[in-house]
This record gives sequence, structure tokens and C-alpha cells, in this order.
Amino acid sequence: MNEGAQTGKRFALLDRDGTVVIDKVYLADPAGLEFAPGVVEGLRLMRDAGLRFLMITNQSGVARGYFDEETLARIHRRLCEMLAQEGIDLEAIYYCPHGPTDGCRCRKPQPGLVLDAMANFGFSPEEAVLIGDSEADMGAATATGLTGIRVASPNAGAIAAHDAAPDFLAAARRAVAYFDSRQAKNRSCT
Repeated sequence: MNEGAQTGKRFALLDRDGTVVIDKVYLADPAGLEFAPGVVEGLRLMRDAGLRFLMITNQSGVARGYFDEETLARIHRRLCEMLAQEGIDLEAIYYCPHGPTDGCRCRKPQPGLVLDAMANFGFSPEEAVLIGDSEADMGAATATGLTGIRVASPNAGAIAAHDAAPDFLAAARRAVAYFDSRQAKNRSCT
């Protein structure tokens, strides 16, 4: 049996824009935050199944000059407040402030943010899923060995993945099923 099954570690790494909140394209005002469909219900479902939440988000609006890191911190504080009002604890937010051509290690699909979260919280790839709406999100999951669960996004248009969950609640159900199946498998091996 692996250590994760013994310790019960279960993490959902969450993309922000287009996944947890409606993508407003370079959101620069905390008042503009709005949960995407199914988010509150999905987060509660995963919380009740023992999952912990971390956010992994590209925020190139900083590099592009649309907002600064202080504004981004205000947006993230407001998001944490909104989640807390719904009984959800977001334990950490990892973000990349760089632009697409900056060549950093943290901008998804690069694995840097996910690897940092894994090191800081001490979990292995099989103890987490990454839920996001983009190829970059799924690329970061693949690069780190995590299971990626894609959510359909209105901004994805015609290139949306055929196997994407229709909304966040459906993605959350997939995450819970993933952990339930791992737990059943681990029980059958003992």
C-alpha cells in the first residue's frame, strides 16, 4: 500500500480562470470575481470526500502590465473570502506572473508550480488531481504525473476536448471517483 493511502492525502489542484471563476480575461478588479457554474457544489462534494484545495494559475496580466502583484493579491484575498463564505478552505495559491514568451519554469504547461505545491505539501502524483479548462492545465498535469480532469470552457470554442467534463461539478465527481477507485484498489491489495 502506498503512503498516500495510509495518510489519506487527497489534493485537488485547481486552475482559476475558466475553471473556478468565470474567465473575465485579465481580471483586474476583485469585484469582478464570479464562480463558474457548479463550482460551489463541486468543491463541497470534494471537501466532503476529504480533498484539500490548492490553486495553480497563470497570471500573465502581471507581465503584460494589466495589473500588478498587489492587485492580484487583492483578487486572491477576495476569492479566498468568497470560498470561505461557502465553507471551502483554499490552502494556497501558486501563480505564475510571467508572460508566454518569458521562458520560466512556472507557467503552465511547465511543471514548476505543481512541483512547488507537491514539495510544500508533501504529496505524490497519485495523491492529487489537477482540474482545469486548458491544454496548458492538462500539460502541467501530464508533466508531473498527475491525473488531469478537464472542464469545458466557453472560451475554448471549437477546440474543446471531447472528454471534458461539462461543468465543474461533473469534474468534481470525476475527481472523487478517481480517489474512490484508488482507495478500493489499495484495499484489495492488502
